[in-house]
Amino acid sequence: MRVDEDSEQVFSNGHSASSNGSTPRKPLHGALNGHVNGSSPSYTNGTSKKLAPVRSPTYRGHNREEVVRILIQGLLDMGYSDAANVLSSESGYELESPSVAAFRNAILEGIWSEAEAILLGSHQHERGGPLLDDDQYGDGLVLAEGADRGQMLFWIRQQKFLELLDRRDLGMALMVLRQELTPLGHDIHQLHALSTLLMCPPEDLRTKTHWPGTVEESRKMLLQDLSRSIAPSVMIRDHRLAELFDHIKQSQINQCLYHNTAEPPSLYSDHICDREDFPSRTFLQLEDHTGEVWHVQFSHDGTKLATASQDQTVNIYETVTFKRLHTLSHHSAEVTYVSWSPDDTKIITCSKDCKARVYDVETGRLEVTLEHQSVDQNYGITAAAWTPDSQGFVTSSHDRNSQLCYWNLRSPKREKPEHVWPRGFRVQDVAITEDGNWLVALDNQDIIRIFDMHTYREEPPIKVTGKMTSLTLSRDGRTVLVNFAVGEVHMIDLVTRETVRKFRGQKQGEFVIRSCFGGAAENFVVSGSEDGLIYVWHKENESLIEKLSGHGRGQGGKECVTTVDWHPRDAGMFASGGDDRKVRIWTNLRSPVEGLPSSLNRSLARHDSERTSALRSTL
Repeated sequence: MRVDEDSEQVFSNGHSASSNGSTPRKPLHGALNGHVNGSSPSYTNGTSKKLAPVRSPTYRGHNREEVVRILIQGLLDMGYSDAANVLSSESGYELESPSVAAFRNAILEGIWSEAEAILLGSHQHERGGPLLDDDQYGDGLVLAEGADRGQMLFWIRQQKFLELLDRRDLGMALMVLRQELTPLGHDIHQLHALSTLLMCPPEDLRTKTHWPGTVEESRKMLLQDLSRSIAPSVMIRDHRLAELFDHIKQSQINQCLYHNTAEPPSLYSDHICDREDFPSRTFLQLEDHTGEVWHVQFSHDGTKLATASQDQTVNIYETVTFKRLHTLSHHSAEVTYVSWSPDDTKIITCSKDCKARVYDVETGRLEVTLEHQSVDQNYGITAAAWTPDSQGFVTSSHDRNSQLCYWNLRSPKREKPEHVWPRGFRVQDVAITEDGNWLVALDNQDIIRIFDMHTYREEPPIKVTGKMTSLTLSRDGRTVLVNFAVGEVHMIDLVTRETVRKFRGQKQGEFVIRSCFGGAAENFVVSGSEDGLIYVWHKENESLIEKLSGHGRGQGGKECVTTVDWHPRDAGMFASGGDDRKVRIWTNLRSPVEGLPSSLNRSLARHDSERTSALRSTL
């Protein structure tokens, strides 16, 4: 493990605690096995082998040695040690040299002096380590380009220091810090962070150092980090065969324009999805609204759909027969946005009447009405976003004096915001990452603002060019889709602050248009448009793969599709809403009747007496 240089003093090696595929065993000295894997047999270059038949150095254009060594590693990973032994014997190739095998074993067994000797070789005396037989390991391990041998040595000695602390051997730990770590001349801030751990209570040590469950797991993490600095021709990266298979599968998915399944492709054949399986057909049309539909959103469990309209109402439907469950009609102006709580028990509605309302989803009962304190009632509430506990949320507004407010339903004064961000900007749309750590807000002055939800402090913003109208977060919260009035949808990485994709073609200018990620693995980007079409792009290669028609002109004469949302559980369904006052449900079903219960078949051509939605096939 090593010390991170940030203020939180993270002491992991900077990577997840994943196993490197090798398990510890007894210390070995001299010529050691090439791959440690439980009780797997040893493979060493020092072992005499029968001469392999003379074969071409390539296999169908690939380096034969690379292929064989990766296969040997894969067989060992899968537990086929005898087969690996046979392949090694017949081919004459070994997985690893004795020195690499010895290094692997020394790290996993905590034989630090031997690990240093193998790493440094004849450079050992230059690094302040114990004097060993330099000739045994030559010039040390061959490193990858750009790797720092001194940094690797620091990681090894840091691991030694942390293990001593974990055993509460403070005297030896202090000696390692002073006599082995400090002479390396490494970053003084890291050394200071390590020294503070000497005073850390035992029960807090593993938390502060981000130590994994066991010492053995920590050593595996260390080996994983060290292996990235060793030349891959010398020490093959762990699970390389499986990694190559993953690359092949992902490449096929990326090339499959209509990929829309959570099942991984087979290795037996090339993968392609049929366009007929893409939800390109209107299955149902909901006609309950008397005004333009401005927002649609499925609940997180996919069992319900909420639709917000210019007619000042919100409709909630169940998503099997799309029977209308509730009509929420307390607003006195257009409803601009709806947002489901993460547990789907509550829903927020946002309106141009400067109010946000929270409803109980099961009963449709209004629970609380919230209002931004504004001197100008011309500014409505534009959007809302929930925290993961389903008790807190943020609302946004165009009002510069009250543009972002955080509310807590547990508060005894829940009608009052718990926090109001500093004034000075307007917010068009807002979202909170699934982990609850970050608030993302669209400033209409070409800025994406990011706030820490724990401290409320603003992080460095993302500056863009052009007017933004809406945003949507990916499931992992790392990327965000942003619609621009110039007729583009950008995918922006919130970590690197870079625009990683641009999707072009849809028409947008004066109206708010919303987009979303779509598909089983969010492989698509979907957006409404001012030309009455729904645009669908392949997320990875930015290809425009569909332009779906169906929505008509609204009362204002515009054919505008304003909003889309993909079903979170059914990859073959999404919803759209437009100026024509209709909500369309798109599916991949061949026939609209096939998807309805038999009890509803007879009601397709007429209004059902229990609901006012017109269920109309457009096929």
